[in-house]
Amino acid sequence: MLDKLTQSLDFNATALLLRSERTRVLASNIANADTPNFKARDFDFKTALEQASGMTTSAGATAASGLARTQVTHIAAGNGLGSTHPALLYRTPTQTALDANSVDLDTERAAFADNTVRYEASLRFINGQIRTLMTAITGQG
Repeated sequence: MLDKLTQSLDFNATALLLRSERTRVLASNIANADTPNFKARDFDFKTALEQASGMTTSAGATAASGLARTQVTHIAAGNGLGSTHPALLYRTPTQTALDANSVDLDTERAAFADNTVRYEASLRFINGQIRTLMTAITGQG
């Protein structure tokens, strides 16, 4: 019973950490908009969340570690939350620039705003879960 409660909170905490990491990456892109030869970076949030939460891939190995657990008694690799530092990919430039910079400020600002809204939603969701758990534990309504 307690495992299911912590798994639910761990999943949302991992999502929140990944949103925070994505905010850092997007802010770095925006900050380097005028840096010659800078290549904009980002990561696929869905894939990163699957890897960080340890969801299994089609090959049967846990995506978070790349290691397969062949027996139930094997200890899982990692810290239980997986990696909250996903593999960064280069963003495909929408416009060519003379200084070889691939940052498009409109794209970066839109991604930053979207990520910020989703970060706030994740916070509210976690707060709601905790409030619900506290109500259930204390029996107050």
